[in-house]
Amino acid sequence: MNKIMRRVATDVGGTFTDLVCFETDTQTGTSRIITAKTDTTPPDFEQGVLNVLDKGGIDAAEVDFLVHGTTVVINALTERKGVKVALLTTEGFRDTLEIARGNRPDFFNLHYVKPKPFVPRYLRAELPGRMTYTGEERTPLDLSGLPAILERFKADGVEAIAISFLHSYANTTHEAQAMAEVQRLWPQVAVVSSHQITREWREYERSNTAVLSAYVQPIAAKYLHKLDAGLNSRGFAHSPYIMQSNCGVDSLDATSRTPITMVESGPASGFWGAAELGKLIDEPNILALDIGGTTAKCSLIENGQVRIMTDYWIERSRKSAGYPIMVPVVDLVEIGNGGGSIAWVDEFKKLHVGPQSAGALPGPAAYGKNGTQATTTDANLWLGRINQHYFCGGEVTADMRAAGDALTALGKSLGVSADEAARGIVRIANNNMVNALKLVSLSRGFDTRDFTLLAFGGGGAMHAVALGQEMQVKKVVVPAAASVFSAWGMMMSDLRRDFFVTRLAELGVGAGGIIEEVFSDTEQQALATFSAEGIDPGAVTFTRYGKFRYQNQEHTTEVLLSDDVIHDEALDAIADNFHETYEREFTYRLNAPVELVGIHLVATAEVGKLEMTPEPLSDSPAAVAIKGQRKVDYALEGVHVATIYDGGMLQPGMSFSGPAIIEDTGTTTVIHPGNSVEVDAYRNIHISL
Repeated sequence: MNKIMRRVATDVGGTFTDLVCFETDTQTGTSRIITAKTDTTPPDFEQGVLNVLDKGGIDAAEVDFLVHGTTVVINALTERKGVKVALLTTEGFRDTLEIARGNRPDFFNLHYVKPKPFVPRYLRAELPGRMTYTGEERTPLDLSGLPAILERFKADGVEAIAISFLHSYANTTHEAQAMAEVQRLWPQVAVVSSHQITREWREYERSNTAVLSAYVQPIAAKYLHKLDAGLNSRGFAHSPYIMQSNCGVDSLDATSRTPITMVESGPASGFWGAAELGKLIDEPNILALDIGGTTAKCSLIENGQVRIMTDYWIERSRKSAGYPIMVPVVDLVEIGNGGGSIAWVDEFKKLHVGPQSAGALPGPAAYGKNGTQATTTDANLWLGRINQHYFCGGEVTADMRAAGDALTALGKSLGVSADEAARGIVRIANNNMVNALKLVSLSRGFDTRDFTLLAFGGGGAMHAVALGQEMQVKKVVVPAAASVFSAWGMMMSDLRRDFFVTRLAELGVGAGGIIEEVFSDTEQQALATFSAEGIDPGAVTFTRYGKFRYQNQEHTTEVLLSDDVIHDEALDAIADNFHETYEREFTYRLNAPVELVGIHLVATAEVGKLEMTPEPLSDSPAAVAIKGQRKVDYALEGVHVATIYDGGMLQPGMSFSGPAIIEDTGTTTVIHPGNSVEVDAYRNIHISL
C-alpha cells in the first residue's frame, strides 16, 4: 500500500496567510503541490492558519510535518502590544538602555529625542556583582536584595523580566544564578537572560535584545501554544516547527523561550528558498526580491550562501535611531512598497508611493471594501497588467470604478490623467525597489551582471522584468507558486541554531589553537542542546565563521572558515580571506594586524527537508496555454497587445516571447517586449532580458 507523505508550511504575513502542501507518494516518488491563501486574522493569528488549512482541503490528522512562520513578534514590537517588562542589570548600569548610542541618524537636529526605552527607569533594578571582560569574577553576585526587587515588580504589574549583566558574554554564571533565583521566588513570571540569546559583546545591544525578547515572550508563547493546541485538536499528531530569522527552523518549545529569534521569520524563509532554488537551477548568485501586500524586501545570495548578520535594528529611519536586536537575521533591506502601498502627493506636488499601506482592509480601491486611495495594485489593474476579470485568481471582482475614481483624484492633484497617474505609480514603485536592490548589491561591491534576479511574493513577478533591466542582471527567474514562495522556502529549511561567542585573539603564534578551542567548546555545547531534544548528534553538521577586524577598529567582517581543525599554519590563509572580503565591501585594505573578535558557529540537522524531483520536458507548444490577448500598458515601453498565458497550463520545456502576461491564481508575471521565456524542469519561469 502506498504511503502519502504530507509536508505543510504556513506563513502569516501582514495581509495574507499562505499555505504550501507537498503530497509525495513514497513508493512511486510522484508528488502533488497544494497552495492556498487567506486573509490574515489579527490578533488571533492562529485562526488564519486553521482557515488556510481548511481552504486548502488539508486534514491536519494526515500531515506528517508542519513548519510555521509568523509576523506575531515584529507586530507586537512595532504596535507596542507586548507586556510590562522589567530589567535586572549590573550595579551602576541601570541607564544603559537610556544612554544607548551616540551615533544618532538625525545628527544636526538640536531637538533630537532618543527612542523611548521599552523599560522605564523605575522598572530597571541593579544587583551587585561584576565579571571582567575575560570572564573572571571581579565581585561576587549578591542576590540578597532580589526578593525586595521582585516584590516591587509584582506591585507594579510586571509580567516579564529581562536579565543582562556586564560581560556575561564572557561568563554566564551570574546571569544563570540570578535567573534561577527569580524562577524560584516567582515561578509565574517570564524570564529571559541575555546569554540565552547571544554571547556577543556590546552591552547596550545585548541588553535591549534581552528586553525585547522578554517583552514579547508571554504573547508569543501564548500564540504558539494556541496554534499547537488548535492543530492537535484537529488531529495533528506532532508539534510544529517554527521558522527562525536565521533561515532555519527550531522547535516550538525552544522558540517559546526566546521568541525574538523569529522576529523576521517570514522574509528569512523566502530568501532561504531563493538560495535553495538557485542551487537546483545552477544559479548560485541570486538577487532575491520579495514583494508582498505591504512591503518589498530584498537580499543578496553569493555562491549559494545567505548572509546572516546580528546588526539588526527595528524602526530605524532617517529621524530615529531605532532599537537593536542582536539575533541572527538574514541580511535584508525592507521598504514600504507592496501591492497595497498608497500613492500620495506632497505639498510640492510630488508623487510618492508608500510606505503607508491599505493593508487587507480596506485594501486597494479595487477590492471594493470602501478603499478610496490609489495603490500600486490599482495602477497595475488600470494599465491592464493585472486581469480585471481574473483578479486575485478570480476570487475577487475588481471594482474598476473605484480604482478609476482613486486614480482620477490622484491625477487631478498632479494635473494629469488617470492613465498618467497609474504609469507614474508603477515607475516610482519600481524606482523605490531598484534603490533597495542597489543597497544589497552595488553599494557592497557586487556586480549585478553576475547575478540572477529571483522575484516572488504576490507582486514580485509583476515588477521583476523592469527591475532586472534596470539592474542589468543576467536574467529574471519567477519560481513556481511564487505567491507562496516563502512558505515553500520553509520546506527547504533545516533545524538550525546559531552560536556567537566573543573571544579576542590576534592572528599570531598560538592563535590557531585558541580559535580551535573556542569552536570545539561551542560545538560540544550545540550537540548537548540538540541531544536534549532527542536529535542524534551524528545528524548535526557545523559551519564555521570567524568575525575579524583590523586591530583597534570598532566593527568586524565575517569570513567563512574551513571545517578543518584550525592550526597556526592556516592563519595566513584566513587573513588573506579577510583582506579580500574587507576590500570588496569597503574598497580598500590596510597593512595592519588582523584579530579575531569572535566566532559564529552554525549547527544544522535535517528534520523533514523537501527534495525536489525534476519533471521531463514537454514537447507541447506554449500555444496550448494561451488564454487570449489584451492591450497592456508597460509604463515605459508604451501600450502593446500582449499574449495572455494560463500559468497552470505551462509545462516544463515550453518557450515563447513577449510582450506577454502569465496569469495564475496567486500572481501575474509581466513579460516585456523583447523578452524570451522558458519553463524549466521545476516549472520555474526563466526570462531572458
